[in-house]
Amino acid sequence: MRKETSTNAINEKRIIDTCGMAVSLRVMGGRWKPAILCRLVCGTMRYSELRKSIEGISERMLVAQLRELEQDGIVRRVVYAEVPPRVEYEITELGNTMRPMLDAMAEWGTMHRDFSERQPVDEFKF
Repeated sequence: MRKETSTNAINEKRIIDTCGMAVSLRVMGGRWKPAILCRLVCGTMRYSELRKSIEGISERMLVAQLRELEQDGIVRRVVYAEVPPRVEYEITELGNTMRPMLDAMAEWGTMHRDFSERQPVDEFKF
């Protein structure tokens, strides 16, 4: 965690205060959050199902990313008082509002992947 008075923290706050896209990227950005969200928009999943469905993610990272999504109000953690305990994760109402954005990102990502496989990166012209 960085100090609130650091230059990085001040710059991040300034960007987040003025740019909605920066907020979106902070909430859903990173290596594993898109994979988590991709699975949870399809329905509720138990922790163990999520862990098995995301190849390469460590338990520590999955827990950390789920906690961040929960703090941001995107994911809800439901604990059932059973033996053994059962924990499920689901998308919240706020999280569901992200669906059109996630669908558009998935569509664009597929198109870009297909395009870049046909054309070497050094041939991109902007």
